[in-house]
Amino acid sequence: MTNADAGGGDRVALAVLTQYRMGTTQQLHRVLAPGVRIEQTRRRLAKLRAEGLVDRVTLPQAGRLRAWFPTAYGVRVAMEWPELNGRRPPRLVSDPVAARLRTGHTLAVTETALAFLEDARRGGETCLPLDWIPEVHHPLGNDEAVIPDALLYYRSSDAMLRAFVEVDRATMGPERLAAKLTAYARLHRYIPGLTPGRQQHITVQATEAAWRQRYPLFPRLLFVLDGTGPTGVNNRITALCALKSDPAVNNLLLHVPALAAPLADLREHGPATPVWRPIHDPSQRVDWTHTPPPVGSRFSAPNVL
Repeated sequence: MTNADAGGGDRVALAVLTQYRMGTTQQLHRVLAPGVRIEQTRRRLAKLRAEGLVDRVTLPQAGRLRAWFPTAYGVRVAMEWPELNGRRPPRLVSDPVAARLRTGHTLAVTETALAFLEDARRGGETCLPLDWIPEVHHPLGNDEAVIPDALLYYRSSDAMLRAFVEVDRATMGPERLAAKLTAYARLHRYIPGLTPGRQQHITVQATEAAWRQRYPLFPRLLFVLDGTGPTGVNNRITALCALKSDPAVNNLLLHVPALAAPLADLREHGPATPVWRPIHDPSQRVDWTHTPPPVGSRFSAPNVL
């Protein structure tokens, strides 16, 4: 490996860790360099740590699992690069103790990203490490916002797909999870208020949903469920499905594919297999890229572009 190659690899590693917030040594190796020996990834991370760009916390699991995260200095450096241009800086942790308290959910989100990255590699499709963007802020006015765990960009053989991904580890009740579906329904219909003093100048942009300024189609919704067995998964999907009686949620489901699947199934079978249950009809099993529309839907083709 040349010095130039090493420098480029260091840059990618810091960019990925800044964007993903956290990853174990094994996870980062799978993201960055699965074709080389893991010792190279360990040396790279150790070098970045010696330079003050990243830090780590050792978890109590067997094997003394290490989880890495960017330092404040590392974030400042990475956010100046074109790869992260326009992205919001991640919420920083102040020290390894604070990092340890965030590992469970953050590492599950990184593991979900890997399911899609590795599936794309196997299938010859395009999903690069920086196509997984955690915590994208979508304002709803009045200081409220929808912030998915991640926004996924994925190019299949015939379409560009986008998805809002929510990773639930059963640390909150099913009703709290279902409330996220209500929030996405609000985002789907949210039209920002007109600028004060300019109400007389109504434009098309001022009367259309805010999400249309960012996406040609509303991203599909993927709920990834972890931390519970089959009964817990069923309870969570039932809670999501119960919201069909809400007119705003029902309207969302008429336009946007919304699916749920256990993280364990994504690991074992891959997200492109029929392990997903549509919220509008959880008796079905579909893959996430070619979801049939629900009965009465106003979209006649998958939500792709």
